[in-house]
Amino acid sequence: MTRSQIEEDPEDVVARYLMSGGSEDKHFNRLGMRSYGFAPLRLPADLDFTALFHGVDERVPVDALEFGARVLDRFLDQI
Repeated sequence: MTRSQIEEDPEDVVARYLMSGGSEDKHFNRLGMRSYGFAPLRLPADLDFTALFHGVDERVPVDALEFGARVLDRFLDQI
C-alpha cells in the first residue's frame, strides 16, 4: 500500500490513522481473514474534510478521487 502511494507521489507522507465508524471487516475476521482499510486521498490543506462528514454536501474534490483511483489501480497491479 505504501509503495503504491509513494510511487504515485514521491513526496507523500503515509501515516496510519484511526477512523470512527463501522466496517464489514468484523465479518471477514470471524472467517479468519485479516483485512485493512486503505483510503488514498490527496486532499487540499485548506479543506476541512472532517467537517463535511455526513453533511448535506459531503464531498471530496474530483482530483482527490482521481489520485486515489490511480493509487488503488497501482496497488492492485502489484499484488
